[in-house]
Amino acid sequence: MKFTHSSSRTSSEVRRASTAPESLSYAVADGVMGKVLIARSARGVCAILLGEDAEVLTLDLAKRFPKAALALREDAVKDDLARVVRYIETPSIGLELELDVRGTRFQRRVWEALRAVRIGRTVTYTELGEQMTPPSHPRAVASACAANPIAMAIPCHRVVRNDGELAGYRWGIERKRELLTREATA
Repeated sequence: MKFTHSSSRTSSEVRRASTAPESLSYAVADGVMGKVLIARSARGVCAILLGEDAEVLTLDLAKRFPKAALALREDAVKDDLARVVRYIETPSIGLELELDVRGTRFQRRVWEALRAVRIGRTVTYTELGEQMTPPSHPRAVASACAANPIAMAIPCHRVVRNDGELAGYRWGIERKRELLTREATA
């Protein structure tokens, strides 16, 4: 984060401003596969979390962004939330969101590769790792998928084991199966 120093602000005011907690607006809605939590920073959607309990999802958000000030503000995320709920119901419409992607350089590379996997398709951890430059080990790819905080917009549900079986979805294997089934018919 950059701050410009002007004569109207003292250096201590600039330091205080740079340490102010980031504000994230979030809301939780019901969807056909349970609860959906969306969080947005000033730059874009930084989390899409899935689960059964709004309180558990909110605690997960707080754990993922420990330095952020969380504000329950449906008005700030209502459009993003509506897009995600519609996408879950009808994947053929696609999911276009302004994202604020945060992670290590390697995680972001994996997540970018995932975003290239088209709806209705799957890829194995090995194939995804081989597509990357330099090639990456399937376990490292799986770890990056598990760390993904932006469900569906970064489609880690489209990654399967080498034998085609479903494995390792942070939001539950049944949700993964349902998402893939819905996308296959899109």
